[in-house]
Amino acid sequence: MCWMIENLKDFGVKNVLIQDDKTYTYEQLYKQIKYLKTNLLTNIKSGEVVCIASDYSFYSIALLLALYENKNIIVPITTTLKSEIDERVAESYSTKIVTIKDGIYDVVSVDNQKTHEMLSSLRLKNHSGLVLFSSGSTGKPKAMIHDFDNLVEHYKGKKPKSMNMILFLMFDHIGGLNTLLNILSMGATAVVPKSRNADDVCKLVQDYKIMVLPSSPTFLNLILISEAHKKYDLSSLRMITYGTETMQESLLKRLKESFSKVKFLQTFGTSETGIANTASQSSNSTFMKIVDDEQEYKIVDGELWLRSKTQVMGYLNASMESFSEDGWFKTGDLVEQSEDGYIKIIGRGKEVINVGGEKVLPAEVESVLLSMDEIDDALVYASANAITGQSVVCDVVSSVSVSESEMKKLIRKYCKEKLDRYKIPTKVNLVERTNFSDRFKKMRIKF
Repeated sequence: MCWMIENLKDFGVKNVLIQDDKTYTYEQLYKQIKYLKTNLLTNIKSGEVVCIASDYSFYSIALLLALYENKNIIVPITTTLKSEIDERVAESYSTKIVTIKDGIYDVVSVDNQKTHEMLSSLRLKNHSGLVLFSSGSTGKPKAMIHDFDNLVEHYKGKKPKSMNMILFLMFDHIGGLNTLLNILSMGATAVVPKSRNADDVCKLVQDYKIMVLPSSPTFLNLILISEAHKKYDLSSLRMITYGTETMQESLLKRLKESFSKVKFLQTFGTSETGIANTASQSSNSTFMKIVDDEQEYKIVDGELWLRSKTQVMGYLNASMESFSEDGWFKTGDLVEQSEDGYIKIIGRGKEVINVGGEKVLPAEVESVLLSMDEIDDALVYASANAITGQSVVCDVVSSVSVSESEMKKLIRKYCKEKLDRYKIPTKVNLVERTNFSDRFKKMRIKF
């Protein structure tokens, strides 16, 4: 029996999960895994590729761990769109799909005769696997294959802790699975939100005395906009971690003003390399260090490259052009480095706006816009321009009642002394909400 499953047994009657006001213990989770092993898994062979079509629940987590122990290759899928599910089943070479309703597991076989050499490699080693898909915001989603045995080993030896943590990031997201595996390895308690909106999450923080909130800058700004943090008692919070996208300095300043006693920690990781241990320069700073014995980094032409012991074996449906010949993953994240070795993520290479040869980082412009009293949220992206090639466009959520032309005047006046002229937005759109994904990550569309 693997150490992770033994951990569950050892933690006994401690709470492992709270969902819809129902509480489950580690002992119950252990028994559910044993039940699945002697019932459901008799029809699923070791080494098969199995899709779990579900988000977090007691039953999906039990299945994930049972399949891990059974040495299956696991494909968590949270989308409910049939076209996306069908595509991911095909791209991952899955032979089984498991859906869960009211605690009942339904297993459907898929007639998929094909396989992939990396899947065969896992089977030869008798290791479990994990397939995660990229967001696909800039093209076809990539199917990344992890050695799940290797990934889980990263969490071995964690000190037991009694604390409640929200499972905010999703079941098919590397950050969400990182939170889950940390919780299980420490004997902590996972709290599953009914929905990922500011009010529901803040109410859970209040009701269950949540100490750690993993999140993204976009979601944290939604809390400020909705003023949910003023409606509920969030005094139990000790730490807010943020990642998945660039944090604007002005937004972090707003957050620290509203959560003055909370420590802010910037996390960093990729689906390709796993989540790294990090240390922020301070709660007020967007500079951080990667302090992880299993991860190394270097900066090449301003781009962050990573290499880790937990990185993917490869892609099932794409080339390895994102990796160097000696195994470095080119993250696409642009960084600045301080003299004392801290780094700051300043944007994505693919999102840089080219205005007549001058480079504009959307996050820099957004940070200035978010420091305006008249703006609650902002999204900056490129638009085609016949003269300069591209120009800067911004979508803004206004905190005051103004017309689009009035907002444009306010922005140009405010930005005049804070940004170079070519960085100032030439077009301003007033919107109800900015464009972000169901993972609360800004989506910039280039025209």
